[in-house]
Amino acid sequence: MGFLGWIVFGLVVGAIAKLIMPGRDPGGIIVTILLGIVGAVLGGWVGQVLGFYRPEEPAGFVMATLGAILLLAIYRMSLGRRRIA
Repeated sequence: MGFLGWIVFGLVVGAIAKLIMPGRDPGGIIVTILLGIVGAVLGGWVGQVLGFYRPEEPAGFVMATLGAILLLAIYRMSLGRRRIA
């Protein structure tokens, strides 16, 4: 899958990650979508590098979703506790 394909795939995975982890995000919907794209790309890449699956296998969807959820959780934990003075 090319880079543009990963972006579109990341949009879908980001939306699914948001459905799995509902609630307010510190950055709004645009930041959530961007985190979904980055998480999908990283999760898909890590899964392929570790040899969990080959390109174009359905397991890539699972790893991309896990990557997006993990990145969204890290983002919420790191920015969710800050208070604006």
